[in-house]
Amino acid sequence: MKIVEQIQVGESKTLELKEQLPKNIAIAKAVLAFSNTAGGKLIIGVNDKRKIVGIDDSRLFEMQDKIASIISDHCSPSIMPEIYSVNIEGKLMLVIEVARGNLKPYFLKKQGKTEGTYIRIGATNRLADLESIDELERQRRHISFDEEICHEIRYEDLDVSALIGRFEKQGKPLNAEKLHNLKLVKTENNIRYPTNALMILLGKFSHCAVKCARFKGTTMDVFIDKKEYTGDLFSVLENTQHFILNHINLGAKINGLYREEAYEIPEVAIREALVNAVIHRDYVNHGRDIKVGVYDDIVNIVSPGSLPSNITIEDVFNGRSESRNRVIANVFKELGLIEQWGSGINRIINSCKEYGLPTPKIEEQNDFMDIEIIRSQKSLQTETDANTQKRPIADDYERLRTITDDYGRLTPEKQKILLYLLDHQTINRGTASPLINAKSSKTSEVLYELLEEEQLIIRKGKGRATYYTLKQNDN
Repeated sequence: MKIVEQIQVGESKTLELKEQLPKNIAIAKAVLAFSNTAGGKLIIGVNDKRKIVGIDDSRLFEMQDKIASIISDHCSPSIMPEIYSVNIEGKLMLVIEVARGNLKPYFLKKQGKTEGTYIRIGATNRLADLESIDELERQRRHISFDEEICHEIRYEDLDVSALIGRFEKQGKPLNAEKLHNLKLVKTENNIRYPTNALMILLGKFSHCAVKCARFKGTTMDVFIDKKEYTGDLFSVLENTQHFILNHINLGAKINGLYREEAYEIPEVAIREALVNAVIHRDYVNHGRDIKVGVYDDIVNIVSPGSLPSNITIEDVFNGRSESRNRVIANVFKELGLIEQWGSGINRIINSCKEYGLPTPKIEEQNDFMDIEIIRSQKSLQTETDANTQKRPIADDYERLRTITDDYGRLTPEKQKILLYLLDHQTINRGTASPLINAKSSKTSEVLYELLEEEQLIIRKGKGRATYYTLKQNDN
């Protein structure tokens, strides 16, 4: 992606924009965060509205020397970024390009590793906690959390029958040698211990749960059903899938002489999304779990932990495979629950397209992964109470004069959203995306411009329950 296109997309895990040269410590923190995560660029000469304003070219070499000195003086281990200028339509930008480091963790010299390690979460640089620092050190040693020994219990004290049964169904005996080869058990001082992977697969950690809810409507205000599933990871997966299928519509079609039943969402998309969530989630943080929400418009699966630090969401869409939990992923591959490395996300997308559904929204949101599979609009219509049926969107853009006389300058996407609000009073991002046929990031941008620049709408609610109303309708 060209640098201008990156700027237009906006700040992210691998991009930070500044209008002017930040303070010394801010530069150091950004460089450390990029080094500890997936690498990235700090571009100077771009304002908050992603407009290239440029820098004073007479100070170019002075700024380059200053940045190099700041990084050398403040960062440890040593970081050697590329510092160069880019001229776009006569305006000069300064770029600090940082590669992902191999000597993690990188930290501020004066604060030390414990108090001065920074990581990139979403579009922000954050001070790393001890668990994050431990993970960075594991990355340097090329091991994963699930490979490490759990010394709190001996292998002989565990009931592994659930896992053995899964392997037997595949015609694969799970003997002592196989347990060691799969890194589910390790021997230390002649004592056999389970690894974290085995504890996770057996559901022995309290946070290895999945919390499910069926909500009424498109917000979290009212729930119809709630379940929490615990136990071995395979049973949790099966129960979670059954919960989703029980709360979406089952239809039928005639194929020749036979009647075929099919859910409104392809089962393969649900299965792949759930498998992806349990395999790649962050199990280091014991205070979080996977959450599944079924709404009238979407099925939402939220998994703790951002992507592994060395890849971006673009890499994932391009089929790159990088597992945070290598042992667990390998067990799932052995059991046939993973067909091919790096194919799961595209299988979700393609199966939904074959069903005629909009492209699912798959995003890295700060420190968690968010998958939204959009339900059939037909099913949404049938679930809407007959007394509150919504009118179709009108094509009469003259109606927008009640909002603004200058409606003609608005983009078609903004006009559609405003027309929808005239008829329906409220809109959220999940509804707006298929309405304007745009990805979630583009939809968020359009809503932000209507909110901040056009000042025609008002944002209400928080988090998943965020929605928008027309400004003139607010009391």
